[in-house]
Amino acid sequence: MGAMLKGDEKITIKVEGGGPIGVILVDANAHGEVRGYVTNPQTHFDLNKKGKLDVRRAVGTDGTLTVVKDLGLRENFSGQVPLVSGELGEDFTYYFAASEQVPSAVGVGVLVNPDNTILASGGFIIQLMPGTDEKVISEIENKISDTAPISDLIRQGLSPEEILANLLGEENVQILEKMAVRFECTCSKEKFASAMIGLGKQELRDMIEEDGQAEAVCHFCREKYHFSREDLEQMLEEAKG
Repeated sequence: MGAMLKGDEKITIKVEGGGPIGVILVDANAHGEVRGYVTNPQTHFDLNKKGKLDVRRAVGTDGTLTVVKDLGLRENFSGQVPLVSGELGEDFTYYFAASEQVPSAVGVGVLVNPDNTILASGGFIIQLMPGTDEKVISEIENKISDTAPISDLIRQGLSPEEILANLLGEENVQILEKMAVRFECTCSKEKFASAMIGLGKQELRDMIEEDGQAEAVCHFCREKYHFSREDLEQMLEEAKG
């Protein structure tokens, strides 16, 4: 979804399903930079009946999927839909249809090592252009229905181009642009300091009086930032209220 943006546009996706992993929060931009986290990453549970990760159980089904796009305008674009299954591919498919009114097919998959580290992950978004012939739509639907789950295609070692060929047929794929995707966190000590100043004078006074220092940890990259008494006193001078 970040690849659909332009320039300095950004997108934030939040999934709250009430499941054991808690909240999923992801930031991305138009340059292929992505960061994300879940509230409870150490959650463990059995595989589903197909022997795969039980995403539905992990995410939950009682909640919402929220998308916020910063397009450089006065106000951000925000769309929210209820979760329809807890299987994220299905939930994003519903989001595109209900919130952006764009008929889409979304598939996501992840392969996990025995020690629960990620081996590989991937996905696809297929969207129809306005005026697409009904015959073409039917052919695409049938092709997607007959294609193996995205996780199986990843396990086979297929490239993104080969996965598209499986989904659409080789003769229907024309690569217009490629983009590398990488983890990139934009946190900094200055950003944390600004957020702490926003807590107000009383909160900062409490930090100074109780501990004489503070430590902040980024949820996305786990980087730790230490703030000395002098740092906190400087923030106190800048804080309001």
